[in-house]
Amino acid sequence: MIDADHGQFYVQDLGPYDVWMAEHAADPDLPPAGWTQEAVYIHRIGVEPHSISVGTARDDMVESLIIVHEFEPMTEPTAEHIVETDLDVPTGQLTMSSPGVQPEDGPSMAVPAGLLRARVSYIPTEAPDVDTNDGPGDHFLCRIDLWPAGQTRELVILKQGPNPWAG
Repeated sequence: MIDADHGQFYVQDLGPYDVWMAEHAADPDLPPAGWTQEAVYIHRIGVEPHSISVGTARDDMVESLIIVHEFEPMTEPTAEHIVETDLDVPTGQLTMSSPGVQPEDGPSMAVPAGLLRARVSYIPTEAPDVDTNDGPGDHFLCRIDLWPAGQTRELVILKQGPNPWAG
């Protein structure tokens, strides 16, 4: 579970991301956290170098799961929405945070260093047995599958969920 404050949480290689942000944060042509209009309404994820912002249907505690694979896994058949993108993790250390959770307070994990492919699947679930602050919106398990990528590829939607979807 992670607190998806403002309806999002981040998966980042924090050191390289912070360096990139120091150089590009003031660029008015770059949307905050990669949230272009297309990202908000179609992809459900925002993408920046070394970072993925995962949009959630709720503004409270959400279920999340990161699984590292040696090879590309099968897609989850019960997922409502599935999107893939690249995630460059040069340090091999990922952190999870959100606007309300500082990176040092969120979970972290070691992953293979280098370019990874990330598949974000939105799997409908029942309300978890923990307090989620009773916020509005559907419950999803945000599952992120990671595996080594041999080359860069574009963001691709493998399964498009309904729009609007959050609420």
